[in-house]
Amino acid sequence: MKVLVFLDQAEGQIKKSSYEVLSYGSAIAKQMNGVAEGLVLGNVKDDLAALGKYGVTTIHQVKNDVLNNVDSQVYAKAIADVVSITGATVVVFSHNPTGKAVAARVAAKLKAGLVAGAVALPNTASGFVVKKSVFSGKAFANVAINSDIKIISLNPNSFNVVVGEGTATMNEMNIDIAASKLKVTATNKVSGEISLTEADIVVSGGRGLKGPENWGILLDLAKELGAATACSRPVGDAHWRPHHEHVGQTGVQIAPNLYIAIGISGAIQHLAGVNRSKVMVVINKDPEAPFFKAADYGIVGDAFEVVPKLTEEIKKMKANS
Repeated sequence: MKVLVFLDQAEGQIKKSSYEVLSYGSAIAKQMNGVAEGLVLGNVKDDLAALGKYGVTTIHQVKNDVLNNVDSQVYAKAIADVVSITGATVVVFSHNPTGKAVAARVAAKLKAGLVAGAVALPNTASGFVVKKSVFSGKAFANVAINSDIKIISLNPNSFNVVVGEGTATMNEMNIDIAASKLKVTATNKVSGEISLTEADIVVSGGRGLKGPENWGILLDLAKELGAATACSRPVGDAHWRPHHEHVGQTGVQIAPNLYIAIGISGAIQHLAGVNRSKVMVVINKDPEAPFFKAADYGIVGDAFEVVPKLTEEIKKMKANS
């Protein structure tokens, strides 16, 4: 039995989410007495052989300039071809924007069963059953895959990264790559910021901050924590903050280790995009704010008093460490 793990990359670097799916795919292979292998599309600067420390024996790479940018149709065909060549029976993606766009297409090409948004290792005691989150993280479902080829996309921050020892064998593959039907007319990059989808810590603000001129207290806290910054939808709609910082059901969906919500009431649409965070901390002066029911920790108080004090305490801790 062979597990093929798709490794997402951007601008020649393997994304952080790929380390988690490597560990996940390796664990599946181990429990099924098989082997795990990785797949990289495009040109990558990172030392791919070193990824063997996450449990994979081989890294397959398809080098082609067309693959440097994600085109879901081109990617799906390339991945399906590699699956057929390698004989993989389980394919693992990260349930991130790339995985969401590509996994279903690959499943259709291979006539494979797909579970999107898995949160645990498959139960192979009797068949192949995968646990996934449903209803925006409010419940779980156990889904059986009965097809010969099985495809899983793993919810970010659902599985611990396991680092061991070892070096993977590199295998450069030559397959036919179709020309992309997409034409990139412009590229707008956000520089100097921590990616929301890759961040371990996210500090987010809502209308409780009263205006864009007050965002400095949030930015100061984020700087001390090495965190990405985010906002609720009303803040983005009011143009207090750029729209790419909007997190929630209709914005960016995130799963950091720590999410700090400042002046956000906690509407259900916002919670749907952040409830996969491992720890949620809420700072709000309204003790009846819905967010307190979902949070792990809460501070009832004025953000303009609490946040600067919190930032100062973190500075002291860093200075004394």
